[in-house]
Amino acid sequence: MKIVVGMSGGVDSSVAALLLKERGYEVIGVFMKNWEEQDESGVCTATEDYDDVRRVCDTIDIPYYTVNFAKEYYDSVFSYFLEEYKKGRTPNPDVLCNREIKFKRFLDYALKVVGGDYLATGHYSQIDFVNEQYRLKRAFDHNKDQTYFL
Repeated sequence: MKIVVGMSGGVDSSVAALLLKERGYEVIGVFMKNWEEQDESGVCTATEDYDDVRRVCDTIDIPYYTVNFAKEYYDSVFSYFLEEYKKGRTPNPDVLCNREIKFKRFLDYALKVVGGDYLATGHYSQIDFVNEQYRLKRAFDHNKDQTYFL
């Protein structure tokens, strides 16, 4: 079974990839780039994050790829955020990003282009399978729970 892991360069997704590999799954890391700009110091943090992904994937010996959704992110998420902000609202871009990018475009990429059977991330949450449907549940540790972002 092939599992694509959304790799951020952080500890959570790195550990998720390692645990899946240790359990015998074929694991492929994919880094999703959603922004093209540099920070105030002139550094592109996505480059640093990708370097972390590369090091982790090399260390645990899994293949890895990058997919660039910067245009889609700007068009579907950031432009909406700016418009809402102009109206005096403060939307959470993570919610829209998850719906439009992570669990739409990225999921399609992971399953159709990379050929994965499943997509995994390093988010803290639980899942349940009831009546032929998966349900997202809060994590055991409510202080670390990330279901709100999913």
